[in-house]
Amino acid sequence: MTESRAADLLGPRSASDGGELVDPVTVEVIRNAFLSIARQMNKNLFRSAYTPIIYEMKDCSVGVFDRRGRLLGQSPGLPMFLGNLELGIKVTTEALGGPEGYRPGDVYMVNDPYLVGSHTYDVNIFSPVFLEDRLIGFGATKAHWLDIGAKEAGRPVDTTEIYQEGYRFGPTAVYRAGEPVREVIDYITRNSRLPRSVWGDLHAQIAACRTGEHQLVALHERFGTGTVERAADQIFAQCEHLDREAVRAISDGVYRAAAHMDSGGPGLPRVDVCVAVRIEGDRMTIDLDGSSGPTHGPVNSPMPGTLAGARLAYKCLINPDVPVTGGTFRNLEVVAPENTVFNVSEPHGTIYYYPPLGLMIDLVIRALADVLPDEVVAGQTADPMNVTFVGRREDGSQFVTADATAVGWGASSRSDGANGMINYGAGDLKNIPVEVVETKYPLMVRRYGLREDSGGMGKHRGGLGIVREYETLADGMNLTLWLERSQVPGWGLHGGRPGRATTGTLTIDGASETILKTPPRRLPAHSVLVVETGGGGGYGDPSERDPGAVADDLTDGYYSSWMDVQE
Repeated sequence: MTESRAADLLGPRSASDGGELVDPVTVEVIRNAFLSIARQMNKNLFRSAYTPIIYEMKDCSVGVFDRRGRLLGQSPGLPMFLGNLELGIKVTTEALGGPEGYRPGDVYMVNDPYLVGSHTYDVNIFSPVFLEDRLIGFGATKAHWLDIGAKEAGRPVDTTEIYQEGYRFGPTAVYRAGEPVREVIDYITRNSRLPRSVWGDLHAQIAACRTGEHQLVALHERFGTGTVERAADQIFAQCEHLDREAVRAISDGVYRAAAHMDSGGPGLPRVDVCVAVRIEGDRMTIDLDGSSGPTHGPVNSPMPGTLAGARLAYKCLINPDVPVTGGTFRNLEVVAPENTVFNVSEPHGTIYYYPPLGLMIDLVIRALADVLPDEVVAGQTADPMNVTFVGRREDGSQFVTADATAVGWGASSRSDGANGMINYGAGDLKNIPVEVVETKYPLMVRRYGLREDSGGMGKHRGGLGIVREYETLADGMNLTLWLERSQVPGWGLHGGRPGRATTGTLTIDGASETILKTPPRRLPAHSVLVVETGGGGGYGDPSERDPGAVADDLTDGYYSSWMDVQE
């Protein structure tokens, strides 16, 4: 390909190439247009999806990117996806030998965790955007598919290598020039226990990408490609400047924190997580040296996932109100030695990549608690808390449920922690409503509410975890359970007390047992599972809490008593 052809594909010069600056009003209009495009993409994904994990729970994220794969705008979604959504574009561009490999109407998928982070169930679908045969950007999505041919239905908790975790795609075309690659789509559906669902969710993601294409083209037609690209460069520069300014305000030094997970899977040892946050001028380094090595179970994160987790930890503290763009994180370095659980390679399993990342995010916040006392929150039980039932309906069709259960958030110097919220990494994730669970599956949700006495006491109390109680209404359903942080609950800060730890109880034929992590377990009808998630830590001395707030807590049933309940 000639140099001039490459220049045509990449479009007009941008501000960084010497173009004139765009006026501030136009920059703001374009900035908000990027965000609006992403929001509309997300809405169309919800409308089109086949499975509740997407249209109810919102286990997905979308973004619109420029021609170089830099983030222009994103919609609320899972921060863990948004932190590395651009990697699918970048690895595919490399595999194609450059941007000239794309054609209008193409759609690509990638789900290899070693390339794009997270696990095989999270599928990255994106499409290039062209205007008059020039590449101007990309629309990208990432969403959780319920079944991709792993060793068992649901989400196994006892895998020992990646090959047990379903099909794994590197950069793969699913549409070429607007035509489906039928062999690939056939492979995807043929190797899933839920072929209709994965077909539908794939095409819902494609529909979202097409939405991004149409609207990004319209934006370029309205303002001109040169203006849009120069405005984007100015937005990137603003974000970078604000980030560097915020980090420069933190005292130079190395700040450390450490804790551990209960285990790396059923019957496996605990997982140690060590964090060192280094501040040098306007740069931050998050160093994970000293953490446990790769586990022999599913609790491992490839480097792309770790990068996303570290970016989320950074963004929790550094300008959290400024939307993320391609200019964010330029002053952040992430160090994860290859001998740690945070930088694994084939064949290590990755289905439960997030639990060590959730603890890492919590520890970054804890490490900086003394130098950013007004920006941090006390600990939370930062874990997905997954509850999965697998079985068959009366008509013989298979179903897979997927609940990511809410937890209590830690308190801050200004306010109490939030009750019953999803963990850091899941962001905008929602619960699946009781009505949906009971309508679609042979389950009864007998109890669902806040967990009394679970929030850590303090001048500001920690948020309460939740109680969710399920009863099986059919014989032979399989339960897969992942509950964490039974040993290290959400810690308090500056005199606040820790929240209650997570626990689970399974009752079969009147006999009860405590369970946390269990591979598929066959249950008779009328088995009862009670999940009680952990509360957030308190902030400040409990004796300093406003008496009126204490009275409200007792009246609302948040606590059975005050000051002695957690002694």
